[in-house]
Amino acid sequence: MSVQQPAWNVPTRLIEEPVLKVFNSLTKTKTEFVPRNGRLVKWYNCGPTVYDASHMGHARNYVTQDVIRRIISDYFGYDVHFVMNITDIDDKIILRARQSHLFENFRAQTSSLTPDLLNKVQDAWRSHVLDKVSKGLPDNIKPTAETLHILWPQIEALRDNKIQKAECLKRDEKFEMNLGTAIRTASALSGAQKGQKDRESALILLDESRDILSAFLDNELRDTVTDPSIFRSLAAFWEDQFFKDMDRLRVRKPDTLTRVTEYVPEIVEFVKRVMGNGYAYEHEGSVYFDTVVFDSSENHTYAKLEPWSKGNRELLAEGEGALSITTGKRSASDFALWKASKPGEPSWPSPWGPGRPGWHIECSVMASAIFGDNMDIHSGGIDLAFPHHDNEMAQSEAYHECSAWVNYFIHTGHLHIEGLKMSKSLKNFITIDDILQRFTPRQLRLAFLLQLWNAKVDFSESLMIGEVKTIETTFNVRVAMMSKSLLLANEGKSDGYHHYEEPERDLTNGLDESKLAFRSALCDSFNTPEALKILRDLVSRTNVYINTRAKSLNVALVERSARWVGDMLRLFGLGEGEKLELGWGQETTSDANAANREELLLPYLRILSSFRDGVRQLTIAKGDDSLREILKLCDRLRDEDLVPLGVALDDQEDGKALVKLVPSSELIKARDEKRQKLEAQAARKAALAQAGQDKRLAKLEKGRTPPEELFKPPNVPEGQYSQWNEQGVPTADGEGGKLSKTQEKKLSKQWAEQKKLHEEFLTWQQQQQ
Repeated sequence: MSVQQPAWNVPTRLIEEPVLKVFNSLTKTKTEFVPRNGRLVKWYNCGPTVYDASHMGHARNYVTQDVIRRIISDYFGYDVHFVMNITDIDDKIILRARQSHLFENFRAQTSSLTPDLLNKVQDAWRSHVLDKVSKGLPDNIKPTAETLHILWPQIEALRDNKIQKAECLKRDEKFEMNLGTAIRTASALSGAQKGQKDRESALILLDESRDILSAFLDNELRDTVTDPSIFRSLAAFWEDQFFKDMDRLRVRKPDTLTRVTEYVPEIVEFVKRVMGNGYAYEHEGSVYFDTVVFDSSENHTYAKLEPWSKGNRELLAEGEGALSITTGKRSASDFALWKASKPGEPSWPSPWGPGRPGWHIECSVMASAIFGDNMDIHSGGIDLAFPHHDNEMAQSEAYHECSAWVNYFIHTGHLHIEGLKMSKSLKNFITIDDILQRFTPRQLRLAFLLQLWNAKVDFSESLMIGEVKTIETTFNVRVAMMSKSLLLANEGKSDGYHHYEEPERDLTNGLDESKLAFRSALCDSFNTPEALKILRDLVSRTNVYINTRAKSLNVALVERSARWVGDMLRLFGLGEGEKLELGWGQETTSDANAANREELLLPYLRILSSFRDGVRQLTIAKGDDSLREILKLCDRLRDEDLVPLGVALDDQEDGKALVKLVPSSELIKARDEKRQKLEAQAARKAALAQAGQDKRLAKLEKGRTPPEELFKPPNVPEGQYSQWNEQGVPTADGEGGKLSKTQEKKLSKQWAEQKKLHEEFLTWQQQQQ
């Protein structure tokens, strides 16, 4: 029988992994998120209507959508195809472009403050009060053309009467705005009638009455505006400004961007098919969607998001636009798919005559062109739910003859400013440019993260300088402490101790628990307030560990905690940079390739810290050679430590080093060449020294023989000499013949030299003992 492995059992899961659930406006509940195509998520987001500056409502919506997009793609790992549109033709754009064009022309042609100009502004003011302001007035002071001048003081006094003004606002929410505009123009008229009549005075009057006069001129001259570039240029300008603001807020660009004016042929074909399917009808060049027919169809339901709003005439009228003609509709809830263009409006050819797209149709066509008959997510502000998004779904499902065009609808909550609902139409809004003069993009993002994405956000001064500032400071200070602990670390070198005891086990468990809790929070319909709390608690817990463990802390564990916190802060768009540093990184810079600050500085700071430690230790020791050792440290800093970092220090005569930044490869090459040169010089010096030593030893060795024995065997051949004097100098040759005086003199000299050498040898020999 062959040897087999033992049986293996599938592990039993102790903790279930949380499942991502999303608050779906189609159910008003949190439902499990199930994309239709594996990891691919098809997501369409309603973009801006570009006719004015972007405001805090845009920031709330697009920053929030950006956070959710980052979570779905970067945290949960879905492959998101994010599509966003730009509405670059719409009633609001037409009105703003036309009015601005007419006003600027009128202003340019004004040369002085004439009676005709005063009358023109007076007529505009009178029209504004009778048409706009009167909507909120009580019947007893509602003026006519004949009584306006009599009742105006009473009307103007309402500005300062909070009780009566509140009643007027109940009748018309725009009352305060319209009254303020009327009062400002009336004041300008009064001053103009009493002041100078030059052009400067005239322009002051025009600028103060711009809103009123623009609308008045549009009523008179709108038919004269025929250049389509007037509408295109306005939309293009504000689209560019919108994306600049989004860049400043660190909102990612869409994967696919669509513009209405680029899809008009597709819109015409889309409308034709809806009509062909029996859900739309034509009237005098306009095409309307038949909500009654659609709603009564077996497989269709109108107003899935807000069925209770079907009869809300105010919302229906707002959805149709200020330039719409309402006659010819079969039902009040029917809406325009295609609008017949009137004089002063841009137009495109269609089977029903010159016209332009309705507002709701644009998103249906562009989203269908990209995604087909179904998408996973559709998103936008809650104010778009009805009628815009309900109408989108109805006409799309009528086109595709499907029962569900959108699977998940995500709506961001309303934004309130200091307790009041923000509204551009009420001029109760703060531009993004204005708010970024006071707060950073990070602080704004934190303000939105601190509240649920689908809840009402109350943006206030107290929120920004209170909770937001506190959280920002908490992360800055406590993560800085974590960074400091790593900076003082031993760079991974072992000190012989494992640094993993009970405190380390507790922190490790805390980190693991935080990760699971964080995932649970994000799975709970992207609960960012809870997720931020988890990160704050972990940072606090890690700092407690650092303070209690001191030098015994586990550096790798602290870094794990800090890195994960930093990753999650970046996940929300709170941090910068492609390379990771502890915490959330630095604020946005204009240089997209700006170096990561921590990764750049840390090597230099470690060297500086090590140099400082060495100097302090030598100073504290107070050794005799401390000064020499400090100089050695300085040389090592110059020649060893700073070279790999590309820093060259050239010592100068005045004692101040010249600092130069040089590619590290060049410095290393120069250092190695200098080393080789010095080593070669040292080798030559050593060789010379050795040669001198060898020569000296040879000389000393020669002096080993005493001078008395120099001319006797075995130092000379046997029989070379036969007689010597008392000093050992030869006097006769081997045959007994007397040596000549020249020979004696020569030998005596050699004897004297040997004596000197022998004495040196004896001295050296004595020194060696």
